[in-house]
Amino acid sequence: MRSIWNGAISFGLVSIPIKVVNATESHTVPFRQIHTEDGSRIRYRRVCELEDREVTQAEIGRAYEDADGTIIPITDEDLAHLPLPTTKTIDIVAFLPADRIDPLQLEHAYYLVASGVRAAKPYTLLREVLKRGRRVAIAKLVLGGRERLCMLRVVDDALALHSLLWPDEIRAPQGVAPDAGVTLRDRELDLAGTLMDALGEVDLEDLHDEYRRALEKVIAAKAAGEALPEAPEPAAGGRILDLMTALEESVRAARRSRGEEVDEEVAAEAAAKKPKKPTAATKKRTSKSTQPTEKKTPAKKTSVKKTPAKKAAARKHTA
Repeated sequence: MRSIWNGAISFGLVSIPIKVVNATESHTVPFRQIHTEDGSRIRYRRVCELEDREVTQAEIGRAYEDADGTIIPITDEDLAHLPLPTTKTIDIVAFLPADRIDPLQLEHAYYLVASGVRAAKPYTLLREVLKRGRRVAIAKLVLGGRERLCMLRVVDDALALHSLLWPDEIRAPQGVAPDAGVTLRDRELDLAGTLMDALGEVDLEDLHDEYRRALEKVIAAKAAGEALPEAPEPAAGGRILDLMTALEESVRAARRSRGEEVDEEVAAEAAAKKPKKPTAATKKRTSKSTQPTEKKTPAKKTSVKKTPAKKAAARKHTA
């Protein structure tokens, strides 16, 4: 692999000579620009404005354009005078747990190759101390004409470097989330969790770029003068599903795709929790039951006071 940067890792007073190589490669199907009328290639040429002629790559340098339009040439010798230690050094500044790095900051990935025999031992030392501490190293280096923040981590038995965006390059997610006031029912959350379980996990090695494969089939058919493959019909639209129904159907579809027998428990449970639409008979009973009823006042009982026997005898004697 061709190195894109040569220098050293600065780990305290330890220096590790390394080479930086790309860790990724693009498998995108390349297209060329053509003139649609005759199919000829469209090419871009580097032309000097003053001389009005095409120039070679060797004749091209770099310059900074000032605000007033002044062009200030910048040579490699000028850049060699940058007052920065990171032009030829990956300067480790800290060690952090990996979960402290926001995935939004991750940019490009590279491998660090030990450069020479004397780099083997300090390279291995840094790799093993990162493994033991379960940490990543945060460093700075100049790459691609600018100083970059980067992260060093262990991948198998190699050191990998990820260039990171600076924190002030990450936009805050203001205005992205929906307005407050959305209420979720426990049943909706439970079904969403069931759907996650039904979809299950996946080995990333099993995932492929289906668009690229389909594009290659179209190109191969056209090159051979054959009929182009038929595009699949789009999924039938027009169905408006409420969130609960969509979740239930998604769970059943996910289970079927995994070859599982789909029981109707999800639908049954949901149906039991859904309020049933009242029938005419139900409405009639409901209307009767809601009509005000007259309260029956219990009849007053006439109580007869019993006169004690002694008082009745006294009244008789007096008479």
